[in-house]
Amino acid sequence: MPRFRVVVADFLADALKPERELLGDIADVVALNATSEADMVGHIDTADAVMVYHNIAITKDTISRLQNCKLLVRCGVGFDNIDHQFARTRGIPVGNVPDYGTEEVADSAIGLMLALTRGISFFNNRLQRKAGDWSYMQGAPLVRLRGRVFGVIGLGRIGTAVALRAKALGMDVAFYDPHKQDGYDKALGIRRVEKLNDLFRQAFVISVHCPLTDESRHIVDARGIGLMANGTYLVNTARGATVDATVIPEAIRSGRLAGAAIDVLPFEPPPDDHPLLVAWRDSSDPCYDRVILNPHSAFYSEEGLLDMRVKGAQACRRALLGEPLRNVVN
Repeated sequence: MPRFRVVVADFLADALKPERELLGDIADVVALNATSEADMVGHIDTADAVMVYHNIAITKDTISRLQNCKLLVRCGVGFDNIDHQFARTRGIPVGNVPDYGTEEVADSAIGLMLALTRGISFFNNRLQRKAGDWSYMQGAPLVRLRGRVFGVIGLGRIGTAVALRAKALGMDVAFYDPHKQDGYDKALGIRRVEKLNDLFRQAFVISVHCPLTDESRHIVDARGIGLMANGTYLVNTARGATVDATVIPEAIRSGRLAGAAIDVLPFEPPPDDHPLLVAWRDSSDPCYDRVILNPHSAFYSEEGLLDMRVKGAQACRRALLGEPLRNVVN
């Protein structure tokens, strides 16, 4: 039987031990480490399966050149960087890995929320540069979390894990997810909110956990933030474009947002002139102490990273051997 060819498009260099352990008996595995779609021209056309991370997009142009591809697998949860609808017209299934980092992202979201709402990051930043008194009063007023509304946008795997963690802290957990079937609120002991605007009005913390679609793009924007009570907190560990990050600086300055923790941005790394980065790096701006930025790292643990790679390779193996596919998104 001729050997297959599996291409790891981006994110990984040539240290492909897990992938080759799983696929080496039937396929040659190569890493392109591409940083743009142009880097793949001439290197991906004959691939029998393609593993994609989050550093590049796979558009119609690339998909049109695929001659033998039996699976495009997004090694992660979100799949908005692959034109999965066009891939379906070419008969190419697109899969994802929805369960590799559920615990890590949920832990990160709660950790970021606590760093904001308990003043942990704020106090550290101020004291480190000798700004203000060595006193808790710098962060006043901080309020007790128990009973405060923790608002979840998107009750999928990660949203559910976050909701349970917030519930364990004694918070009043409410969620908005029009695609979630009835009954999950009762099963989890949390509240469903039918209208997003009502969640914005009620929440002490908004945590975003929905995939990026046309419906969810900028689901948190200036209008939504304007409905929040003064002193609300925002956490985004989902997809960058679910939040209009350009409006965060003004929301922080006005006091509408008491803090924001952003793990994901639409373009990574973001340009230096992005309004949020400009404000976050300006020691005279309130964002300097009230915004936390992370480099799309909420998913990361050594165990989670290995899960992501192994599950992506397993999906390729099933496709190459003609076995039933799992987690097909198109």
